[in-house]
Amino acid sequence: MITTPEAVSTNGNNANNVHPLLNSLVQLQELILVRSEQDAAMSDKHLSQLDESIQSLLDALPEDVRLLFQKIQKKDLLAIVPISNNVCSGCGLTLPVSLVYAVRAAEKLHQCTNCARILYYPEVRPRRLSKKMGGRFEPRQPGIARFSSPTLMIPNLKATERDKAIAELARKMAGEGFVDDSEKLIKEAIKREAIINTAVDHGLAFPHVRGVEGGGLTLALGISHKGIRANPSERTLTHIVFFIVIPTAASVFYLRLLSGIVQTFSKKNEREKLLEARTPEELWAALVKTTRNTIK
Repeated sequence: MITTPEAVSTNGNNANNVHPLLNSLVQLQELILVRSEQDAAMSDKHLSQLDESIQSLLDALPEDVRLLFQKIQKKDLLAIVPISNNVCSGCGLTLPVSLVYAVRAAEKLHQCTNCARILYYPEVRPRRLSKKMGGRFEPRQPGIARFSSPTLMIPNLKATERDKAIAELARKMAGEGFVDDSEKLIKEAIKREAIINTAVDHGLAFPHVRGVEGGGLTLALGISHKGIRANPSERTLTHIVFFIVIPTAASVFYLRLLSGIVQTFSKKNEREKLLEARTPEELWAALVKTTRNTIK
């Protein structure tokens, strides 16, 4: 069963006047991204249900709005993006104050003057902090090291349930100074799981939160030797959990990253290298080595 994403809300004074089309468009784009994730993870369990839900939302849109949405999506997967600190999170343009106020009022649809994506003003969300991977004066890291750190490795998760594992990884990320609000992060990740569970074959799971602005894509990794029942409706257990926060502009790149990780760890011998690690340092070394050829 596929749960429709929750409607977007604003924190402005006119929250009760949010244009209903914004809600539909945000829900539609979320389902399209979820479907793309299923493709990237080489999972076809929910594709027919997703296609039906996407088509239903498209059919319910006014024709001019549907055509606009589809026209933008032909150029880029993201057709509607939030404003973050007066900036279009899709292209990075600082928007005129008058446009920001108009988008916040939500009386009609507005587009970015640079990339033409539809804009909306989101509720307050967790933010990525400015902490960088590696040391301050270290050169740019290759591969997976661009998105993670030895400090974000948990070789033995304490949690035995999906939501608690998400919480453990989110709090690790906040505790190491990569995000500002672990509790909001946990809430958003669990909300995403309610649409379609992110557990895939081979004991892998990819809980994540999109729209975390302020920095780059960031990945934490947790290992459960006992196994976590990530999907209550299935008997299979998850042993390797990648928790990822994604800025809006990196949504398409995330799909390539997801594909590379799934490609790597669909092989039993590569999974075993992670499962054999006993310290954060060992887990980090195994992650870097196993993904060297698939994550560029």
